[in-house]
Amino acid sequence: MHTTVPAGADQLWAEDSGGAGPALVLLHPGVGDGRIWDRMWSDLTGHGRVIRYEVRGYGRSPAATEEYTLVDDLRRVLDHFSVGQAHLVGCSMGGSASVDLALTDPGRVRSLTLLCPAIGGYPWPDDPPELTAEWESATGNEDAMIAFYQRLWAAAGSSPEVTEQLRSAIRAEPNEEEYQRPPASPAWDRLSELQVPTVLMIGDRDRPSLIACDEEAARRIPGCRLIRMPGVDHLPPLREPDLLARTVLEHVRAAESAGAAGVAG
Repeated sequence: MHTTVPAGADQLWAEDSGGAGPALVLLHPGVGDGRIWDRMWSDLTGHGRVIRYEVRGYGRSPAATEEYTLVDDLRRVLDHFSVGQAHLVGCSMGGSASVDLALTDPGRVRSLTLLCPAIGGYPWPDDPPELTAEWESATGNEDAMIAFYQRLWAAAGSSPEVTEQLRSAIRAEPNEEEYQRPPASPAWDRLSELQVPTVLMIGDRDRPSLIACDEEAARRIPGCRLIRMPGVDHLPPLREPDLLARTVLEHVRAAESAGAAGVAG
């Protein structure tokens, strides 16, 4: 079921598959929109309730008209669908929002599956001057920006599906820069506080700085399982949908079993 979720003065496009069992919520990356989950959707919804939504200005969500944070909008989605606790699957930007919710409102998160997450507060190195110059030269030319994003985030290859994801991100970016705000407390120095079952997946064709961030994040998160994906860039739901769906379902089942055992104990 497609619907819209009120978000302050704005709205978010969302889809709820319905079904029984704990909700699984999918959060898309900043280099794509909710369509990035299409290849996994039927596999996941065949096993229970799945919800996905799009950040303000991305895909089918109207542009923001006021300041917002990703984690507050995630709470709005959960509240709208009357979800008290959820398993979160977040890719890049969506992974960052998932971690932020698990830190600020841990009772609402049953497990985390983080796909190449960008963790707030990580000391990112400066981009090389030539990369900055290339971005500035491409700005304002959508085709040039898509080609730039292709080299930066989609090193595993181009396809019409990849191009449309990158185009969606490029069109959303100006509105995002104007209205999206970071959470009050960056997550990086608080990763050791996470107390939910966590899987972190990274591809070896992602940006080296992002790989370094995620490797260190996996070390900091208690009990985190790190999975490396050969040949995968920053778009794992497009590159390895079967592996991702299988990993998510196994992780959710394990988290549910552990929770039931804890209650019984």
